[in-house]
Amino acid sequence: MELTHKPVISSTGLFTPEESITNEELVASFNAYVERFNAANADAIAAGEVEPLQPSSVEFIEKASGIKARHVMTKEPILDPDIMSPRWEERPNEEISILAEIGVKAARQALERAGRKPEDVDAVLCAASNMQRPYPAMAIEIQEALGIDGFGFDMNVACSSATFGIQTAADYIRAGNAKSVLVVSPEITSGHLNWRDRDSHFIFGDVATAVLVEDEAIAPAEHWDILGTKLKTVFSNNIRNNFGFLNRAHPDTADTPDKLFVQEGRKVFKEVVPMVAQMIIDEAERLDIDPTSLRRLWLHQANSGMNRLISHRVLGHEASEDESPTVLDTYGNTSSAGSIIAFHKHSDDLAANDVGLICSFGAGYSAGTVFVRKVAG
Repeated sequence: MELTHKPVISSTGLFTPEESITNEELVASFNAYVERFNAANADAIAAGEVEPLQPSSVEFIEKASGIKARHVMTKEPILDPDIMSPRWEERPNEEISILAEIGVKAARQALERAGRKPEDVDAVLCAASNMQRPYPAMAIEIQEALGIDGFGFDMNVACSSATFGIQTAADYIRAGNAKSVLVVSPEITSGHLNWRDRDSHFIFGDVATAVLVEDEAIAPAEHWDILGTKLKTVFSNNIRNNFGFLNRAHPDTADTPDKLFVQEGRKVFKEVVPMVAQMIIDEAERLDIDPTSLRRLWLHQANSGMNRLISHRVLGHEASEDESPTVLDTYGNTSSAGSIIAFHKHSDDLAANDVGLICSFGAGYSAGTVFVRKVAG
């Protein structure tokens, strides 16, 4: 008789940096930079040769995004008008990398919550937007630090990396190639943000999450059945980052704005909302799930307006905070980790057999859905 392997989510883990930047602090820093720039270029501005920079405001940020604060790995240099970028000492090769370090912290919490030891895990997938280096893979360094005897590799599908990682892990379980897989998403997104750009300087924050995907046969009594997953990509230049090791061939362009995060926000909003909403509805119907009956939506935490519209189209009414919880206000956009943070913080209260959706969407475009059902112990 052929054995069947059913993938489930056994647990999640979360690492949150201690330091946080409020909108008030961020605006004060940005506006100090604007004043300096305009003063230094006063003659060119008066001659019409240079456009003056416009100040930011707390009201502008909160209306545009819903973000009120964001956690970061290094606060002081980001708020310094002379630097406005994260800074930390480069570590020697013998010391664990900063991205691996925070990934390990999230992973250890996920293992502890599931009552699992590192030797029980077969694979580590590091699924994140901004890898620290091309190689060795961050996943293999995390694997080594945890003491896992198996395999690991990196994945990058921008803000959808975690959901793509969950489907990949689930596929390994179904195929019988692994019984326990860690999907780790360390997101130090402060490093790719242009903190001098008024339209985006408030968007991102730092964090790390972990999701333990396992065979139901070994999962803890309380877990989440993975009812189905769906992935979708559509090429778009509306969210882009041109940084890469090949930039070294053109050192004069290494510090230009397009080597950091850039986006056409209005176009992204207009194109992604209907695409994601329809994707959710179609996949729910394929799984014989009434989308309006979903108990909770753990959506990508990028923009409160996008989430409001997507949840309305899926549920058929304006979603309450209980139906579509937000962590965006205190974490900012944490790329692939956002929907996992929401799931981690707002899932324990659901009852047995409640069905919910983890959903991500972002650059690529990329989008991923993971429909889950609560199994109580």
